[in-house]
Amino acid sequence: MAGIDPAEEINELAGTLRSIQDVLDLGAMRKQIEELEGQVAAPDLWDDPEQAQKVTSKLSHMQGELNRVEGLVRRLDDLSVLYELAAEEGDEDTRAEADKELASLRSDIGALEVRTLLSGPYDAREALLTINSQAGGVDAADWAEMLLRMYLRWAERKGYSTEVYDTSYAEEAGIKSATFTIKAPYAYGTLRGEHGTHRLVRISPFDNQGRRQTSFAGVDIVPVVEQTDHIDINEDELRIDVYRSSGPGGQGVNTTDSAVRITHLPTNIVVSCQNERSQLQNRASAMNVLQAKLLERKRQEEAERMSELRGASTTSWGTQIRNYVLHPYQIVKDLRTGTEAGNPTAVLDGDIDEFIESEIRWMRRQESEPA
Repeated sequence: MAGIDPAEEINELAGTLRSIQDVLDLGAMRKQIEELEGQVAAPDLWDDPEQAQKVTSKLSHMQGELNRVEGLVRRLDDLSVLYELAAEEGDEDTRAEADKELASLRSDIGALEVRTLLSGPYDAREALLTINSQAGGVDAADWAEMLLRMYLRWAERKGYSTEVYDTSYAEEAGIKSATFTIKAPYAYGTLRGEHGTHRLVRISPFDNQGRRQTSFAGVDIVPVVEQTDHIDINEDELRIDVYRSSGPGGQGVNTTDSAVRITHLPTNIVVSCQNERSQLQNRASAMNVLQAKLLERKRQEEAERMSELRGASTTSWGTQIRNYVLHPYQIVKDLRTGTEAGNPTAVLDGDIDEFIESEIRWMRRQESEPA
């Protein structure tokens, strides 16, 4: 934004920030925080550990959101004073400091603005992710494991808790598939644009001739079910298999048949869980995963019916969405938004916010376009 007067840009950012505050409704947010603080203070909160975790997680998230907005307001106010000070004293160092803070605020307010775009019916939910290796043999299995690490590192950077329900290891290296949750409010809305096929190009570490290999892995993202969801599952339509959990290379990690695989016969959806020592716990977790998959299927069917009534074609992001090239040059590029990064190592270590923010804006534009 070279050439724009700082005072003018500060006014524009202040207007954007006011719009964000209106959308987030800080008054209602403060009231909800008070209610959650009351629930956290209740002596019987941890009688139900799962519910307690949800309450404390939601409280922490909302407090963070409120502090984030209030912090940006303070920084914007301080920035005006900093520019005034630089002008009065003719201090170039102070002016440079102010310019740097202006650029930082521009980025941070833009990122917060993206949060206001998450207004879909399930956007506020936690996210359930499944990663599957696709074409590419052992390289694809290794690539799937790299993607699993990328999303877990992203969640770790954000301070979000995760739980891996099931990992199916490949024979030589990597994984065939993995299913896990990211337990944070708005995780689904934030990540749903990551759904699709991710393509990796590199020199294969498994090829003794050092040839370039292209491999693919699929990422499936659905919202976690809540008690208000109505998903009817007929027990007669389920096939339930139990087996022993295993680790990398087929190594046994459990001496009992505690792992559970559930097949929903009408849809042929298969889910499994092996992270708990108890078969009952694994079955409960697998049923939660199945409910989430069926909820997403129901949501997609409803969206298709509404699109047919409106005469619109449905939009699908379940295709190739991003290329990760490690050889002969290094770049990560999103095929929908055009967003690029020249440091694949950082991206694969969880630095994917730029891609996420741009795809949220892209999806919002796609969804708001007239049929």
